Amino acid sequence: MDALLGGGIEQGSSVLILGPSGTGKSLFALQFVAAAVRRGEKAALFVFDEELGLLFDRVRPLGLDLETMKASGALHIEQVDAAELSPGEFAHRVRSSVDLLEAKTVVIDSVNGYQAAMPEENALTLHIHELLQYLNRQGANTFLTVAQHGLVGDMKAPVDVTYLADTVILLRYFEALGRVRRAVSVIKKRTGQHEDLIREFRIGRTGLVVGEPLQEFQGVLRGVPTFVGNASPLLKAASDAEYD
Repeated sequence: MDALLGGGIEQGSSVLILGPSGTGKSLFALQFVAAAVRRGEKAALFVFDEELGLLFDRVRPLGLDLETMKASGALHIEQVDAAELSPGEFAHRVRSSVDLLEAKTVVIDSVNGYQAAMPEENALTLHIHELLQYLNRQGANTFLTVAQHGLVGDMKAPVDVTYLADTVILLRYFEALGRVRRAVSVIKKRTGQHEDLIREFRIGRTGLVVGEPLQEFQGVLRGVPTFVGNASPLLKAASDAEYD
């Protein structure tokens, strides 16, 4: 991930993690939360789409003990019900996590859930733009996830906020050698250089594994690539069961 991102994420910038359902958007964002906690910083996680108990159970086997992070005071976690919270109230809670709790990493999972509280796309874009500007000025890193419609081929997001984020990470499914696989690429980084390569990644019992660049394939982002090389760079099949 450091290689993909040209060394990492600069402090005070925003990151959009984009991809279809199940590709691992939340898990990617949580890697940055765990890294912040290891550095001795505080983080805040706002979850729209999943029960916290299920989230804790799902990521614990992957080496992410969110409950322990929360109990230590290093991680502030809120489950957000879009039907009970106005966009203004939600933005206030996010700001408070930075102002009062001194969180330096903020995750909003997901913008799709945020949109449920604000169906009008223009209003949502303005709210997100204002919130990101504020968090950036406070020196916080903000990670937003957006679920796209579809699984392979052309993808559409319910709202386009790619131009608002400083960095955009794109996740994709693709088929190769009779298996459904996952790919990651960085398609934008406003604050510096980044790789223009596509890498395979796997989610298994050992956590998140990012592989070598898929330079021997063409059409990975369309979902059904063509092998054009001599030696396959694909990750070897894991001996343990993969997680969705």
